Amino acid sequence: MMRSLIRENQIGFLRFIFAGRFAFCHNVSFHGVQSYDTKTGNHEGTRSIGATLENLCSRGSSRWSLLGKLERALKEHKVDEAWESYKNFKSHYGFPDQLLVANLITESSYSSSSRCLRMACDLLLTISNEKPVLLRREMMIKLVLSLARAQIPVPTSCVLRLMLEKKSLPSLDVLRMVFLHMVKTETGTYLASNILEEICNCFQKLGVNKSAHTELTKPDVMIFNLVLDACVRFGTPLKGQQIMELMPQIGVVADAHTAVIIARIHETNCMRDELKKFKECLDMVPITLVHHYQQFYDCLLSLHFKFNDIDGAYSLLLELCGSNHSQIGQRESLKSCTVSIGSDNMKMGLKLQFLPQQLHKDVVYKLDLKQDLVLYKDGKFVLSNKGLAKLVVGYKKSERINELSKLLVSIENMLSSSEESSPCSDVIDACIHLGWLVTAHDILEDLESEKYAIREGSYTSLLKAYYDENMQREAEGLVRQMRRVGLAMNISDSEDRNNLDLKETCQSDLANSIVQIMRDDGKEVSFLVHEYNSSIYFFTKARMMEDARLTYRKMQKTKRQPNASTFFHLIRGYSSLGMYREITVLWGDMKRSMEYQNTVYYRELYEVLVVNFIRGGYFERVMEVIGFMMKNDMFLDKLCYKSEFLKIHRDLYRNLSVDDAKDEAQTKRLEQVKAFRKFVGIS
Repeated sequence: MMRSLIRENQIGFLRFIFAGRFAFCHNVSFHGVQSYDTKTGNHEGTRSIGATLENLCSRGSSRWSLLGKLERALKEHKVDEAWESYKNFKSHYGFPDQLLVANLITESSYSSSSRCLRMACDLLLTISNEKPVLLRREMMIKLVLSLARAQIPVPTSCVLRLMLEKKSLPSLDVLRMVFLHMVKTETGTYLASNILEEICNCFQKLGVNKSAHTELTKPDVMIFNLVLDACVRFGTPLKGQQIMELMPQIGVVADAHTAVIIARIHETNCMRDELKKFKECLDMVPITLVHHYQQFYDCLLSLHFKFNDIDGAYSLLLELCGSNHSQIGQRESLKSCTVSIGSDNMKMGLKLQFLPQQLHKDVVYKLDLKQDLVLYKDGKFVLSNKGLAKLVVGYKKSERINELSKLLVSIENMLSSSEESSPCSDVIDACIHLGWLVTAHDILEDLESEKYAIREGSYTSLLKAYYDENMQREAEGLVRQMRRVGLAMNISDSEDRNNLDLKETCQSDLANSIVQIMRDDGKEVSFLVHEYNSSIYFFTKARMMEDARLTYRKMQKTKRQPNASTFFHLIRGYSSLGMYREITVLWGDMKRSMEYQNTVYYRELYEVLVVNFIRGGYFERVMEVIGFMMKNDMFLDKLCYKSEFLKIHRDLYRNLSVDDAKDEAQTKRLEQVKAFRKFVGIS
């Protein structure tokens, strides 16, 4: 009896020890302690108490040992060892404490190893899902900047989006650096432009809640310029247009750099009417800043030619020629102006504030210089050979040679690069070489009437060409004309004609440029397509979608093939009104157009389709477009598509199996949704 009582007290004492000392980290079973051996009269548990204590102490010491190894590796900056210790600890005990996790991610951020940086990103994302209490803003900032510097764009975008989700973006200076590094690559540019759009959308959702705005870093004009510049460099002009339209929506003011980049985007998208709106502001800049806008004028002149607007080109060249005499920029300078996007008369339209004189000295980006048609040399604007060639071709097509001659005289100071050159004579020589003898003679006569001194070699070149073509009457008339201007000519026989003092001009740069322009003209999109697109853009911005649709149908009836801009404007117009069904019809038109023209459009056009089909719930179309993009090796921003899905369809068919489907249509839809979930990584 007494012996039994003592044994029970021993068991109670052991219970106390186990519960008090070890229960904090392990679940302890006392079943073995209470079992009794009837043959020996002893409790079996008393024999295993020592072993159990030893096992528990061993496990506890193992835990602290692994933590000690992790701490030492971090202090000694041995990142690989630290990761090994972390993995061992995590597999047995779960996450370490917040400080160790933060130190591990921070230490990995200083590593030059992309493998360590990727592991740090994976750990951060795992923590955000499983134990978000361990997240610290400082470690996220260090990691996202390190990932961006290492040119690892996808993980960079993941961390940046996580920070946006937590309303904890880095400071403006850090955010600038992150975007600066992201836009150095094509993939980084795709992601940076999408993230910038997401940040702007977040600001718009916050609305008038100013206190909420203070918690979120607002992108400035430098970040927008970085992304817009990258859109130009990597050939994503439609995305550039989309990004530019976000500036007025969150109140970002454009500067002189923005205007030049936007000019490049508008030129590529053939949006002349939108670009012309900036010109009124630029006409007011001081003469000292006119040279900065050389690329702007180059783009505008290019658009005049693309729209077959010779009169527009004529007027612009006269203005630029006037600026060489300091006639532009002498009016009262304009410090700030507003440029409308879309309709000028829209009360609710977008208005972009623009500071044409603001140039940041500490600019960290530099747009590739475009000197195609208009150059700036020795303090004045100069028309390039290609620009002059386009002018000659344009006027000849419209049979307005007399106006060309007058313009050449008027803008002579834009054409002359040295005192020895005679650009007007060069035009005559180029026409002769191309066999345009009548045109050459017309220009020669027009220049004579304007009292312009023509190079003697141009007369002799034309005369020899007449003789070569057996155009006797024209040759005799030219000889009389030459005598009138004081050029003594007495050519009576064929031998004298063959001995004409003639300089070879057939290999002139201007003639070659004209030939190239004429070849390229056959490949260019008809100016009527650009005009239709301008009308469609205007209507979509005014939310007049029925007018936009009618313009599109008229375009089809006149056999004008729509291009990427046509579809992009229409998709965004329908999207703004939630008309997703109409977008599915456009996708059918797009496929037919691609097949007919044997072409693939810009990547951003397909991405805007994917996003809108997700919003509309057309998952068969979603997977079809994604399949097309994969087939053509286009980058897919899965996190963007996943986020869009979770906003609207988070629980769609989540717990529904194929067996639960009511009919074949629902079965097919269920399969498409499941396929999309798997593709973007939604469990």
